Amino acid sequence: MDFLTAHNLNGLLIGLCTFVIIGLFHPLVIKGEFYLGLRARWLFLIAGIACTIFSVTVKCSTASILLGVAAFSCFWSVLEVHEQRKRVERGWFPENPKRKPKS
Repeated sequence: MDFLTAHNLNGLLIGLCTFVIIGLFHPLVIKGEFYLGLRARWLFLIAGIACTIFSVTVKCSTASILLGVAAFSCFWSVLEVHEQRKRVERGWFPENPKRKPKS
């Protein structure tokens, strides 16, 4: 961390990590909806609350910022699970046949 601070690279590190975190949540929402349906939103909500708590308790400012980014990515994913359900209904993404009610 001293190297990052000495060369004023914290902003770039946070930007890169934010990019990766947001990029990881896209497939997590898709897979969460596929395997868990709307129940995935509860996992994202719990993870968001946990990241929020850790963000305010961690001493390192870089870690605190990244936990905050992860927290709000989780909270946004709660909404995205509903949007993903709509995308599945439109046929843009596959529906899990194991969750389909059998006739």
